[in-house]
Amino acid sequence: MSLRVVFMGTPEFSVPTLMEIVGQGHEVVAVYSQPPRPAGRGMDLKKSPVHEAAESFGIPVFTPKSLKSEEDQEAFAALAPDVAVVVAYGLLLPKAILEAPRSGCLNLHASLLPRWRGAAPINRAVMAGDAETAVQVMRMEEGLDTGPVCMSETVPIEENMTAGELHDRLSTLGGDLMVRALAALSWGGLQEQPQTEEGVSYAAKLSKQETRIDWSQPAAMVHNHIRGLSPFPGAWCEMTLGGKTERVKVLRSSRADGSGSPGTVLETQNAPVIACGEGAVRLDLVQRAGKKPMSGEDFLRGASLSDGVVLN
Repeated sequence: MSLRVVFMGTPEFSVPTLMEIVGQGHEVVAVYSQPPRPAGRGMDLKKSPVHEAAESFGIPVFTPKSLKSEEDQEAFAALAPDVAVVVAYGLLLPKAILEAPRSGCLNLHASLLPRWRGAAPINRAVMAGDAETAVQVMRMEEGLDTGPVCMSETVPIEENMTAGELHDRLSTLGGDLMVRALAALSWGGLQEQPQTEEGVSYAAKLSKQETRIDWSQPAAMVHNHIRGLSPFPGAWCEMTLGGKTERVKVLRSSRADGSGSPGTVLETQNAPVIACGEGAVRLDLVQRAGKKPMSGEDFLRGASLSDGVVLN
């Protein structure tokens, strides 16, 4: 049974879900997305990935800065949706919006709730060294990611998996999971499981202050920090190269043998190996300012990095 759907999302993560909903024949009567933002060298206004995808399907797009006004809430209700599907939209939904669709609002959340409620669940799960996470369909309430879970798909987090790789995996799975939830909703078979209040944690938005690598941490934590911030915003350290101090992003790492004073370069054979507070990590993919990412081996060919140097 086809449903009248309002889709609410903004980043690339949300696009597969929108495409799956359209592909399954549901009537997407409108898409809500964040307003276009200045981007690129010219700082021209750029539409969000969801905005562009919706326009390619000929779906009307609305980009309010908030949904708090009575006018915006009335316009939303006038769409008469059966359900609203929310995937990384970026705005809090007032009670009037949550209650407008006949069957409420379903959110696709990228964590194993109640762990990692909030803004950056994928990054936080990897940074914490979690062995698994999930993508889940949740019925929305006024609280932050507190609603009952309707469907879930668990995903293992491999030892060297980056946040970017996990993002892509969950994004694809999420689209399939949401259309299965909509199918169950259409015939009245969508079941809900209240969240437990045990094990609640919050995935705070990433800040610039936490992107710098702290070599005094154990190698496991340094490795998780690097992969949890890859590819964006990217963990970084400072290196003196060619007599100048440069900020170098580390986009991929692996655990390595060796020990020494934290930040010390232990090896410069195939890739830089850096001592941590306990153990060491190998820098497998790095990016110098203004250049493309390169392997640790290629980096060493063009960088005068010597054994014994201490990184900041």
